Amino acid sequence: MDLHETPVADAVHGNWVDRHAPAALRPYLRLARLDRPIGTWLLLFPGWWSVALAAQVDGGSGFAGRLPDLWLMLLFAIGAVAMRGAGCTYNDIVDRDFDAQVERTRSRPIPSGAVSVTAAWAFLVLQSLLGLAVLLVFNRFAIILGAASLLLVAAYPFMKRVTWWPQAWLGITFNYGALLGWAAATGTLHVPAIALYIAGIAWTLGYDTIYAHQDKDDDALIGVKSSARALGERTRPFLWLIYALTVALLVLTGALAGLGWGFYAGLAAVALHLGWQAARVRTDDSADCLAKFRSNAQVGWIVLAAIVLGQMTAA
Repeated sequence: MDLHETPVADAVHGNWVDRHAPAALRPYLRLARLDRPIGTWLLLFPGWWSVALAAQVDGGSGFAGRLPDLWLMLLFAIGAVAMRGAGCTYNDIVDRDFDAQVERTRSRPIPSGAVSVTAAWAFLVLQSLLGLAVLLVFNRFAIILGAASLLLVAAYPFMKRVTWWPQAWLGITFNYGALLGWAAATGTLHVPAIALYIAGIAWTLGYDTIYAHQDKDDDALIGVKSSARALGERTRPFLWLIYALTVALLVLTGALAGLGWGFYAGLAAVALHLGWQAARVRTDDSADCLAKFRSNAQVGWIVLAAIVLGQMTAA
C-alpha cells in the first residue's frame, strides 16, 4: 500500500483527512493529528475556560461583559491546532524508535516511513511559527508566559523514560492554557486561573491514564513507564479519587471567581460524566479505553457552558 494512503491505527474512522485531503498532504496532517482532533480539543478547552472565566474581569458589568471574548477564543483555537500539531510532531520525532515497536503507533507517519525525520523537523518549524504568530498578538505578559511553556513541551517526550507519571507532566503542559487565557484577557494572573489550572491537571491525570491502558502491554515490553502500568488494578479507585478532586477544584474555581448558581448546575453534569467514566471503563479493552478518553470532549464543552452560565447568573 502507498504510504501516503496508510491511515493511523487509532484515527477516527472516515475522518476528513482520509476522505478529502490531497494524498501528498495526508502524512503531514496525520503527523499533526488532524485526523484525531480529540487532542486538540483537550488542549484548547482549558484556554477557552480561562477566557470565559476572565470575562467579567476584562469586560466589566452588563450582559456583554459576562461573555467570553470571541476574538481571543478564535486565537486560542488557531493556536491549539498549531501547537498541538507541533507538539505531536516533536513527540513523534523523539519517540520514533519506541513508536515502531508499539502496535497502535507503528503506523504513524515517521515510523511507517511516510514522512522522513528531516521533513518532520521542517514541518515542526512551520507549525511553531504559526503558533508564534498567534502568541505575538497577545499582551506582553501573556507572551512571556506562553513562551515559558515551551520548556514543558520540550521535556514531555522524555518523561516516560524517567517517571511512572508522565501523565502528570502532560497535565502540567496541556492545561497551560488555563493560565494563558486569563493572562491574555486581563494582562495579569490571579488565583481563579491557578485553581482552574490545577483542576485541569487532575482531569488530565484521569483521562490520560485511561488512554495509557491501550499501550500497557507494549510499554512493558519496551520499558516505557506510565500511570496505567504503575496503577494496574488500582486504576478504578484512582479515577474516582482524581475525578472527585477535579470536581472539587472546579467548585473552588467557581467560588474564587464569583460565579453564580448556573456554574454549579453545570458541574453536576460534569461530575456525573466523570463518574460514568470511572465506573464503566474497561481497562483491558483498548477500544473502550479510547472511547472513554474521547468522551472527555463532552466534559470540556460542559465545563465551558457551565462557566458561561455561571457568569450569566453571577450577582
